[in-house]
Amino acid sequence: MNKSLAPIILLGPPGAGKGTQARVLEERHGLVQLSTGDLLRAAVKQGSALGREARTYMDAGKLVPDDLIIRIIADWMQKPEAQKGFILDGFPRTQAQAKALDAMLEKKNLKLRGVIEMKVNDPALIERVCGRFTCSKCGEGYHDKFKPPKKPGVCDKCGNTQFVRRPDDNAETMKTRLEAYYAQTAPIIPYYEKRGILYHVDGMAGVEEVTKQVEEVLKRI
Repeated sequence: MNKSLAPIILLGPPGAGKGTQARVLEERHGLVQLSTGDLLRAAVKQGSALGREARTYMDAGKLVPDDLIIRIIADWMQKPEAQKGFILDGFPRTQAQAKALDAMLEKKNLKLRGVIEMKVNDPALIERVCGRFTCSKCGEGYHDKFKPPKKPGVCDKCGNTQFVRRPDDNAETMKTRLEAYYAQTAPIIPYYEKRGILYHVDGMAGVEEVTKQVEEVLKRI
């Protein structure tokens, strides 16, 4: 088995910091952060056969079936950028997706390298998410309480004075998203735990500390 091709999964509720850690892994290890949403949009834009199939569902406002998402991931894995390995962030979301992913990897003589769960404290997570905003120009992230710009109203990185907040970064929406996560995605945690490939990090620690913990996991897998 080519271990370098084996994917890593980052698990955790919205706002746990999966995207932040995925970007660090990209920079440090040359891994590619794989978002199924981005993959679907790229396939549709390219007009591939899989993209055209996905578009029929998306245009109808329907969820793209699991088997089609898996086929799109499998197709992407043939590309040169996939050869150093990749990180799945936000997928799988259900046990059915987890099993379908395993079946696809098995056909390619691959296994998951590891699944890293970012454990969080819900009330603290809601506070974290509800206070975050980004620079509209360079995308630098900030927080009302934990990381305000050094000069109020001015981006530290590029000097821009316009910031944006995600419309779903509010307490009510976050509670709904957390409920959905615990109902749909959390049940796959025991699935990976039984296989001995689940690892835990403290998602509520500072970014650098979480990165340190993730790096320690990578040494073990």
